[in-house]
Amino acid sequence: MKINASLPEKGRDLRLDLFRGIANWAIFLDHIPDNVVNWITTRNYGFSDAADLFVFISGYTASFVYARMMIERGFIVGATRLTKRVWQLYVAHIILFVIYIASISYLALRFGDSEIINEFNVAGLVDHATETLRQGLLLKFKPVNLDVLPLYIVLMGFFPPVLWIMLRKPDLTMIASIALWLIARYFGWNFRSYPAGTWYFNPYCWQVLFVFGSWCALGGARRNRWLIDSQITLYFCFAYLLFALVMTMAGRFTDFGAMFPDWLYSAFNPNDKTNLAPYRFLHFVVIVILVIRFVPKDWAGLEWKIFDPVIVCGQQSLAVFCVGVFLSFIGHFELMMSSGSFFAQLFVSVTGIAIMTVVAYYISWSKRQDKPLKVPAPKPT
Repeated sequence: MKINASLPEKGRDLRLDLFRGIANWAIFLDHIPDNVVNWITTRNYGFSDAADLFVFISGYTASFVYARMMIERGFIVGATRLTKRVWQLYVAHIILFVIYIASISYLALRFGDSEIINEFNVAGLVDHATETLRQGLLLKFKPVNLDVLPLYIVLMGFFPPVLWIMLRKPDLTMIASIALWLIARYFGWNFRSYPAGTWYFNPYCWQVLFVFGSWCALGGARRNRWLIDSQITLYFCFAYLLFALVMTMAGRFTDFGAMFPDWLYSAFNPNDKTNLAPYRFLHFVVIVILVIRFVPKDWAGLEWKIFDPVIVCGQQSLAVFCVGVFLSFIGHFELMMSSGSFFAQLFVSVTGIAIMTVVAYYISWSKRQDKPLKVPAPKPT
């Protein structure tokens, strides 16, 4: 079958690293409750947030990395490389899972705070430790804030056949993804969790963001550049961002929300994150359109030194994400045990981001040391 997708240009796209780094920082801040610093993140000013950005970039990057390999070396090679990445993600999740629950249990015992066990959804380990750990290995049991990696693992695990079809029928694949999302919302499809309930990030719904990222990477955005550059599209995007800001603020402030009719307020509050509400997906699409329009791949600002820390964090995304999730728990616990003052919140937030950045720079430096040194060519005699 003929390849109809447009492969992305070779070479690193620093926009991906920049926004992935921003997503990692924002996820860390958003996972710390009662933290005034997380008011700088996008979730407070619109329907979508850093999780949407993380999943979209994951889909974009997966196509960016593996599409050419699948075309040049065949489906089997591309699928096995994707499977290898899934295994890496799974191992990272299990390591984080074990460290996370061990830290929660230790701190709960050390400080006599049993409520923290319930707050972080690890109470099952006390009564049914063996079964709870087994369900954790199956990705069905997830402590609080450990939802994103299992979603990523599942989406990557099912991606090889999706990528194969996307390369041949990109628009049809995107339409099928949207159809699955809407059908899953209508019928209430979701993965089961342990000991009860369903996944916080419904894979049947969130796959549409992952596939949308793949579709954009494989020429979807370029084929529709006429729409992206349209003045009508620009006006709609700004109008929708303003509307999303108003509705989000209405949900944040009770008195402001009371100014709107109930039918309007209740349509957007609470924000349906689990099943990726249509207004949430549209909000993210609007952001993608504006980024494509105003932040081209060759934008000189991407080389500014001020962006280096966040770009490096984006380049070492998996490690930084795992460290950030763990640090968000430590930061939350620290604020619980301290006064929780503004300066304490600021200290926890800045320190956490600094540690994530140091980890990213160290891993980047370490990877460079693994590469053989370039031996200068001998001078002719």
